[in-house]
Amino acid sequence: MNAEPIIRDVSDKIDSIELAWIPMTDGRRLAARLWMPKDAARNPVPAVLEYIPYRRRDGTRPRDEEMHPWVAAQGYACARIDIAGSGDSDGLLLDEYLKQEQDDAIEIIAWLASQPWCSGSVGMMGISWGGFNGLQVAARRPPALKAVISLCSTVDRYHDDVHFMGGCLLADNMDWGGAFFEYAGLPPDPQMVGPGWKQTWLRRLEALRPFPPLWLEHQRRDAFWKHGSVCEEYGAIQCPVLGVSGWADGYTAAVFRLAENLKVPCKGIVGPWGHLYPQRGVPDPAIGFLQEAVRWWDRWLKGKQNGVEKDPTLRLYLQDSVPPQSHYDFRPGQWIAIDRWPAAAIEKRVLALNPQGLAAKPEAGAALTLRSPETTGLAGGEWCAYGLGKVAPEMPLDQRMDDAGSLTFDLPALPEPLIVVGAPSVTLEIESDKPQALVAVRLSDVAPDGAATRVAYGLLNLAQRDSHEHPDALAPGKRYRVTVPLTECAHRFATGRRVRISVSSCYWPMAWPSPEAAVLTLHTGESRLALPVLPAGEIRGYPGFGPVEKATALRRTVYDPGREQRQVIFDAESGETVVRNSRDDGLARIDDIGTVIHYGKVKEFAIARNDPLTARCTVSTEMHYKRDGWDARLETRILMSCDKTHFIFHSDIDAYDGGRRFFSRSFDQRVPRDHR
Repeated sequence: MNAEPIIRDVSDKIDSIELAWIPMTDGRRLAARLWMPKDAARNPVPAVLEYIPYRRRDGTRPRDEEMHPWVAAQGYACARIDIAGSGDSDGLLLDEYLKQEQDDAIEIIAWLASQPWCSGSVGMMGISWGGFNGLQVAARRPPALKAVISLCSTVDRYHDDVHFMGGCLLADNMDWGGAFFEYAGLPPDPQMVGPGWKQTWLRRLEALRPFPPLWLEHQRRDAFWKHGSVCEEYGAIQCPVLGVSGWADGYTAAVFRLAENLKVPCKGIVGPWGHLYPQRGVPDPAIGFLQEAVRWWDRWLKGKQNGVEKDPTLRLYLQDSVPPQSHYDFRPGQWIAIDRWPAAAIEKRVLALNPQGLAAKPEAGAALTLRSPETTGLAGGEWCAYGLGKVAPEMPLDQRMDDAGSLTFDLPALPEPLIVVGAPSVTLEIESDKPQALVAVRLSDVAPDGAATRVAYGLLNLAQRDSHEHPDALAPGKRYRVTVPLTECAHRFATGRRVRISVSSCYWPMAWPSPEAAVLTLHTGESRLALPVLPAGEIRGYPGFGPVEKATALRRTVYDPGREQRQVIFDAESGETVVRNSRDDGLARIDDIGTVIHYGKVKEFAIARNDPLTARCTVSTEMHYKRDGWDARLETRILMSCDKTHFIFHSDIDAYDGGRRFFSRSFDQRVPRDHR
């Protein structure tokens, strides 16, 4: 287990500025918090920018206080800036990753570089949204931007984001869309913007539109998704990039894509964590990530010859076999070094899906039919585990639950450990009795007692088998060869374990079901699993990272610590199964600004009678800010259902000032299904 973090009181070394206004050329102002060494005016330092829409004043403040002052004390000016239309910044937040957001970032970087306390060099660091836009802005090549640290991000907004996976519609399109619907409508803080705060809030509410229907207007990989996808032109990025993610996160692939395709210095770190900065990583081992970040900045922003460019291309946490659990405090394993990616030492081991299981040699094929129950996938956990506390029930459960509705193919018990590093893939000879269908494939680690832990998985909308841009309906009864790429992993199957491949025709609630329940026919013998195997003799251990260090934590008065639950409810009378996720962040006061905050979100996915057209999803949120003289609350709700030809949405917004509702709006929208 990890040692206790080292907490540094750096208050005597830095100055902090609660609010700095950054002027844009069109007259808007963006709100920033700044931290810098006390002598920065006399001895200018590089700037590090984190640029996200999650409210620097009262949203990310707990995380910011642990991170930015610590980095500033090492000789940097840290800037945490609200994207236009969020927090206290002017403007409107109309969607993700718009060109205006990038244009503003270019102006911000120029402003930072021109300040008397800045040396003229700027880096960008961020997680999730901030990881995305760090790469996107790097591709625009502002002169002062010298390096990027991108965490839990993507290079392809269609293929590797919350919206689609393998062309299948992800439940997270609604989950994140419902949360973003709330974020984009929140008020500024009156202490920051003055008496016009409510007019600003009203303008935001008037402009607010539900995001999931907007995104579903683009169900193919069109220009909407190509914008902001740096994989369209990797060569546009000409500054060094450090990519970071975790195996429990939904955004692992970008680390490998960047390492393979960038021509500039690029390194990657993948630990066992969810969607978190690694110094806060869950499950453990968390790492001293801030020290790693400062090493990166020292090399590329200050020019120190500290050997960062000699680090292994990838530092990966090789995870060991574990029992399936809804959460882990700690994942056993070891850090390994990969000098280049793709790694020459990794061997492609091909196994046939034979009627009796996995084998090196294909056997005479058999035609196996499959119509999975629509609830196959209940053991899948969250697409992206956020690690909200060490007991968040987000991880995949025992895969035997889903294997009951799947075709399974096992390798005999292993005589020695098997180490898989990279992205497995499965090629299927398959046919469908319906023109629209999906397939889900899972790789599991099976214990001698039968318990199965998911290691990797993949989804494919079979209409997008050849192209995510130009889908083509299936011809019922026609045989197709399709390849399903699985998620990246670094996993050591222990001696005596079995490798299992499971194939199902649905994966609910993670993937929205096809309009008709399809019967798939899988032709064994000619279907294949390709495993990227690292021979045990080729493993190069990495000594690991320093201990977790942070600045002094934010002072908060906690009235209710909150909780998170994931429940599965079956109604025997109606035949309906409901997956209910309840997130309650509790009730707490941020002591230095006096604001009491509560946030809650409930998402429900339901399906009944094994009928895909009964699928529905509801995401409800509430955010409440309160202190003397200010009481603002926003509630949102989005309901999604479907028929055979359309996705159907009903959305509500209700805003309250002092307990009185002053704004309410509802939306009803229908979006045609496009080959899904």
